[in-house]
Amino acid sequence: METTNQAFVQSSTADNITTITFFHPQSNSLPGIILNALADEITKEGKNDKSAVIVLQSAGNKSFCAGASFDELLQIEDEKNGLEFFSGFAKVINAMRLCPKFIIARIQGKCVGGGVGLAASADYAIAVNTAEVKLSELAVGIGPFVVGPAVQRKIGLSAFSSLAIDATNWRSAQWAYEKGLFAELHESIEKVDESVANIAKTLSGSNPQAMEDLKKICWEGTENWDKLLPERAAISGRLILSDFSRKSIEKFKAKK
Repeated sequence: METTNQAFVQSSTADNITTITFFHPQSNSLPGIILNALADEITKEGKNDKSAVIVLQSAGNKSFCAGASFDELLQIEDEKNGLEFFSGFAKVINAMRLCPKFIIARIQGKCVGGGVGLAASADYAIAVNTAEVKLSELAVGIGPFVVGPAVQRKIGLSAFSSLAIDATNWRSAQWAYEKGLFAELHESIEKVDESVANIAKTLSGSNPQAMEDLKKICWEGTENWDKLLPERAAISGRLILSDFSRKSIEKFKAKK
């Protein structure tokens, strides 16, 4: 998949299948502008009568998503700014949750932090077998507070706890598959694309109302997330202002 050096979120619809693609030159990281655009696009396409299913993917052939933008984290000056930034993750997760259509995630590479949250919030994630995962938030002085409910819902409290606490080590794609984060695992990106195309085609011909009703059942128990996730965003927004977080992020940036 070819890319430019400019960040973007774009969508296209064909044969009742909508594909939403996001890109950022820093390993598909998620600054506020990308988060808000993703949430808006998912919400809009959820209302698109010409589409029956959504495929969510990132551009390029390396990382699926590197999570929060370190550059933007360092620009946060107060709790209000912090809440606003982390609320972007809440908006995306809630948009995916409330979207009446199934969302298939195409995972072509590593998922970090918010990237794990995107994979967990998809209704069906198909990954290549090199797609390692890591919740690195604790290592930079915060925690996976906003994405935590989505990840815990998908893989359970025990697996989420181990992923959140061991914030510096990668878990293999096989681990993510066994825990239920990934619904399918394939040996090549070509096989991933083939599987994504097959299930999207099948769903595009399924009963839209039946799929919407099934999705509601799958997301039962999350009705309080409109309130919960912004509350979690406020925790991260406060913690990111600490000297610990600032120094930790600077160290991470220096390693790159």
